[in-house]
Amino acid sequence: MGRKIALVVNPTSGRGLGARVAPVVRAELESGGLTVDEYTTTCAEDVGRISAEVIASGADAVALVGGDGTIHLGAQVLAKSGMPFGVIPAGTGNDFARGVGVPLKDPKAAAALIVKGETRSVDLATAKDEFITTVVAGGFDSLVNKRANAMTWPKGNARYTIATLAELRTFKPISYVLTVDGEVIETDGMLVAVGTGPTYGGGLQICAGAVIDDGLLDVTIIKPVSRLTLLQMFPKLSKGTHLGHPAVQTLRGRSVRLESPGVTAYGDGEILGPLPIDIGIAPGALTVFC
Repeated sequence: MGRKIALVVNPTSGRGLGARVAPVVRAELESGGLTVDEYTTTCAEDVGRISAEVIASGADAVALVGGDGTIHLGAQVLAKSGMPFGVIPAGTGNDFARGVGVPLKDPKAAAALIVKGETRSVDLATAKDEFITTVVAGGFDSLVNKRANAMTWPKGNARYTIATLAELRTFKPISYVLTVDGEVIETDGMLVAVGTGPTYGGGLQICAGAVIDDGLLDVTIIKPVSRLTLLQMFPKLSKGTHLGHPAVQTLRGRSVRLESPGVTAYGDGEILGPLPIDIGIAPGALTVFC
């Protein structure tokens, strides 16, 4: 008997991209011999509810069509369930899919990975009683995230670029208290990012070199620099070559506490709440097709 898979579609992700790619994905899954039950979300809360229904239904696996926000919501239910989890990128950033090596612009190829059936257990961060699939941001990057989330134009990664330029006009360095595995670090900085994977913001390799199944959190601190220098660093972030910059400090650990008054933390591009925040690691919490 063939495998049974639940296809959960966020039709509004990527300004309607989710709805457009869903038929392609379903056809690929069915041509590979899978029995497909399709679910369509009508609001963000649907993702978690449907994921719980899928687990109870006895399906062999679930595939989510959407962006990082959709993946974040699904992971809250699917983490540690043992159910294999497929990703069909259809959002703005698609950083989780990028981190596990899923093709970003080829939904048929992404679906083919699910048909193939090879899986990998990946780590998730934990913060504010939530699982985080990519990066927790606190500082200049979280302000950019907030602004980008509120923008309706342009599409794709250009939204983050424009939000970055807008925030640069008024941003000043922030004073942080950072505790990594019990070691306390007091520092001023432009941002602190904590991730299980390397990228956020649509491909910025803020935690370049992070391995998604090593049981560790990767921490990147960008120390105070001029606005011009920070702007010049962004092309390096896209390539991961910022790690050699004298203003960049990196750490690794299993627990991170981030403190700074007046700063709001974001995880997977979604608001987590004001600092302080305690970030932990859940090794191998999610099983993904990749």
